[in-house]
Amino acid sequence: MTMKRTLAILAVMCALIVAVVAMQRQRVSPHETVELTLNGKKISVTYGRPSLKGRKAVGDSLVPFDKVWRTGADEATVLTTDADLMIGNLHVPAGSYALFTLPSETGWKLIVNKTAKQWGAFSYKDADDLGRVDMKVGKTAASVEQFTISLTGSGSNGTLKLEWENTSASVDVKVK
Repeated sequence: MTMKRTLAILAVMCALIVAVVAMQRQRVSPHETVELTLNGKKISVTYGRPSLKGRKAVGDSLVPFDKVWRTGADEATVLTTDADLMIGNLHVPAGSYALFTLPSETGWKLIVNKTAKQWGAFSYKDADDLGRVDMKVGKTAASVEQFTISLTGSGSNGTLKLEWENTSASVDVKVK
């Protein structure tokens, strides 16, 4: 009985220490959720918002060309939808998905992955992709310091837009 009690106390103390350390460790990049309601159905994107802090992002080490990017910071960016969607030409059933991007010098692809909860792109598997769609890429009017995702629209039509540094990438979203 004494040995069991001692082990139980040690286990509780270890758990408390781990909890305190985790609470003290703050995220460098804040997290945000953006939402849009189309035809009465909610669409949300939850993501980490890294900042440039004097660094070059697009085409450099933060957002390298020709490599799958987590599309934010920390955990993979998560799209949750109450309705079936068309994102570009891709049918996306209601549910939760990870969003990744594949930037290149000639264009960007949005990747919708069926494994919603994952850390960054470290465990990313293209075999789990629901699909990929081309994005419209352009330049922002001014430099964007903090990575930003926006959802805009009305009725059944919307736009998912990513902006960072001097790059903007967007794709049409439609409630089916």
